[in-house]
Amino acid sequence: MRTNTSIILLLAFITFSCQDKIKDTYIVNEPVYLSYTDLREAVNVKSAQDIIQPGKLYFKDHNIFVNEYMTGIHVVDNSDPSDPKILKFIEVPGNVDLAVKQNILYADSYVDLVALDISDLDNIREVARIENAFPYMVPEIETGMIEQIDESRGVITGWKKVEKTVDVTAENREYIYYRGWSEEMLYADMSNMALSDGGGGSEKGMGGSMARFTLYDNYLYAVDNNALRLFNVSDAVNPVLESESYIGWNIETIFPYNQKLFIGTQTGMLIYSLSDPSSPEYISRFNHASSCDPVVVEDNFAYVTLRAGNLCGDDQSQLDVIDISHIESPNLLKEYPMSEPYGLGIDNSILFICDGNAGLKIFNAIDPTHITDNKLAEYQEINAFDVIPLGDVLLMIGSDGLFQYDYSDLDSIQQLSFIPIYNH
Repeated sequence: MRTNTSIILLLAFITFSCQDKIKDTYIVNEPVYLSYTDLREAVNVKSAQDIIQPGKLYFKDHNIFVNEYMTGIHVVDNSDPSDPKILKFIEVPGNVDLAVKQNILYADSYVDLVALDISDLDNIREVARIENAFPYMVPEIETGMIEQIDESRGVITGWKKVEKTVDVTAENREYIYYRGWSEEMLYADMSNMALSDGGGGSEKGMGGSMARFTLYDNYLYAVDNNALRLFNVSDAVNPVLESESYIGWNIETIFPYNQKLFIGTQTGMLIYSLSDPSSPEYISRFNHASSCDPVVVEDNFAYVTLRAGNLCGDDQSQLDVIDISHIESPNLLKEYPMSEPYGLGIDNSILFICDGNAGLKIFNAIDPTHITDNKLAEYQEINAFDVIPLGDVLLMIGSDGLFQYDYSDLDSIQQLSFIPIYNH
């Protein structure tokens, strides 16, 4: 009986192996490529356009720079915060992050870093480009398999669903089914990708808390999922990629404060010393539950919003206040429940929290152990993504629009202006 079973299985295997007409049909996500040549000729300056899908916010001198997700950058004249005006749109394919030093705007463009001279807004021009400065990115797919990727063909701008019928053999059946979930597939929650500059005055601008770029001293620091890159920008028009180092996994944000880098990951906060800006040195780590987490710092406290759900893991959304008075051993001081917090800002103990569809919340955080007992204002009917506090004026971006608030009088915070988002 045992011998007969073996013979039957062997015959079945031989029969399958010999058939040459066995086929399977699949719906496959086929990459849509933009060639490297076309990518590197695509920077273009256009007249003002509506903001449709905002990502990041940046402020320099009297201008606001609003990222249009994966498309480019809107330039907004904010000389009068009560009446901002969109001036230009800079097409930069694959743009997610930006930062400005002097009159040079640095922007990512898929795998490249681009430097743009913005000293004359009527003559914005590309002055430098570092090719292949960033990892090859594979955009998120809704569902299904992906066709095998050929990086030599260019960057991937999207997906096209196609029906494919293929010959099935014992060798390729499993590969065809599972190749859409290969290790090279990188899922990107782009709403978590933004930047910060950490500087002020005329040399550097200011960015939001959802940071993957930041400027400090003569360096532009950029983080991706697992690495920290240092670009020497001492000569602003000639950035140089100086180093690249592995620092962990699920890296999300970066924030400079008091000669240190505070790096947010999905499982904690890393702290690095910038005593030598050319060589950041690890100091310590604070661990928290798996969540998306931007961080801002003022004095002896770090403020971290943890957002649950989506790609972030945990089911608890909250604000953590971390005591960093002993920088080698940061510890949790207090946690506060939130709805779906994204970016945040701190200015002279005034804490601004973007709580997603729960709106913008403003607190007096002079006592970090009683923050929610000291709410100054709340705007519930808006979606809030990130903020930049500028001393008396707050910039806030969300899916509804670009808002500005005057908080010079904390007893009477007033909305100054609003530029709507046309995303319907």
